[in-house]
Amino acid sequence: MPHAQGAPVTSWAGRTAAEIAAAVRERRITPREVVAEHLARIELLDARVGAFRTVRAQAALAEADEVGARGDLPELPLAGVPVAVKDNLAVRGESTRVGSAATPDTPAGQDHVTVARLRAAGAVVVGLTNVPELCVFGTSEGVYGIVRNPWDTTRTAGGSSGGSAAAVAAGMVPVALGNDGMGSLRIPAANCGLIALKPGRGVVPAGIGDGDWFGMSENGPLATTAEDARLMFSVLADAPDAARPSGAEPRRIAVSVRSPLPGVTVSRPYTSAAREAAKLLAGAGHRVRRADPPYPLWLGTASLAHWTAGTSVDARGLDPRDLARRTRVHAAVGRRFVRSVREGDRRDRLRRRMEPFFAEHDVLLTPALARRGPAAAPWHERGWLRNLLANTAYSPLTPPWNLTGWPAMSVPFGTLPGGAPCAVQLVGRPGSELELLALAGQLAELRPWQRTAPLG
Repeated sequence: MPHAQGAPVTSWAGRTAAEIAAAVRERRITPREVVAEHLARIELLDARVGAFRTVRAQAALAEADEVGARGDLPELPLAGVPVAVKDNLAVRGESTRVGSAATPDTPAGQDHVTVARLRAAGAVVVGLTNVPELCVFGTSEGVYGIVRNPWDTTRTAGGSSGGSAAAVAAGMVPVALGNDGMGSLRIPAANCGLIALKPGRGVVPAGIGDGDWFGMSENGPLATTAEDARLMFSVLADAPDAARPSGAEPRRIAVSVRSPLPGVTVSRPYTSAAREAAKLLAGAGHRVRRADPPYPLWLGTASLAHWTAGTSVDARGLDPRDLARRTRVHAAVGRRFVRSVREGDRRDRLRRRMEPFFAEHDVLLTPALARRGPAAAPWHERGWLRNLLANTAYSPLTPPWNLTGWPAMSVPFGTLPGGAPCAVQLVGRPGSELELLALAGQLAELRPWQRTAPLG
């Protein structure tokens, strides 16, 4: 378990959520002790990482005491587990700023349903994590600071769930809650060496912004192990049976290293990771073959229309003078697409186009990203087109599965030349979340990864 240089050696910061919950249920440690150790790690490291917009130190300790006093403590699946919540989901008593100076600094009267489920399961919310303004981009920076990748602090953690991913990768919390509208869980997870699951539509309550980006956005877990991701998913989906481990049955797996977008190439480290993961899965008994999904030529324009239109809806009612220029332009572009996106059938057409492919294959394996994340920099001060090109160049492989509404996840696999994590993406048919989690667990056994960054 890595510790920062000069940090006190603790018993529980850096442990998995499953280990912590088991120890708390068995009363080997109290929730207060667990939370206090994680708060100390946040205080020690977050000035260098920028994961949190706000840390709820005193409130979290008080809530930890409440968890410890619960009569159902021995039954709580997340007993005493510290969690971080992305700052676009309501946490009772805290404002939801969504990375913007334009949003009201008004405490939420009640928890978002996913936060309420985590708390009911015994988790303790230690803070809200940084995001890019209105959760638009694949890098996380703005008026509340720049979120850096704990594995390489010169690089972005990714976005838009960048703060949540950085908090987990740095060992400040064992798991975190984020969401994914165009890759916003999978992008930062791939950068930061984590597992992230974007569930299929309707499996976990959404309620993100004003309309979930026309149904593309889903809430899901960020974790360092498949076991923790499964555990948190079972709570978020209110499906206790999902927490039970299951083996990876032999599957028909298609491996594709082709970019869905013409003109955007995938770099060698990411194509190599996908091919190597495919070899390992074939050796483990899966039927693996090269096969490219039938990506349509209009995929790029459909993605841009949905992406910008979702932002346009979220920006309504906000003072544009308080928004960054890139956000204003993104929303302005999206205004011309709102009606066509709302009334159009591009998402249905994409699903129909992909269904024969997923009738022939159970799972699609691809690179998670096309290249490493951009530099950690004030991207919010740069032009819209520059942001658009940077995002598209490094993450063309995630948006198709938001458009279909099907489950997809990022899984750490190997390392980049500089030593930061590399990753692959798994995609499945509707209802295949547990199959994907089982495959992720098998990949972890075949090619283990270091769970947290060696900050020091």
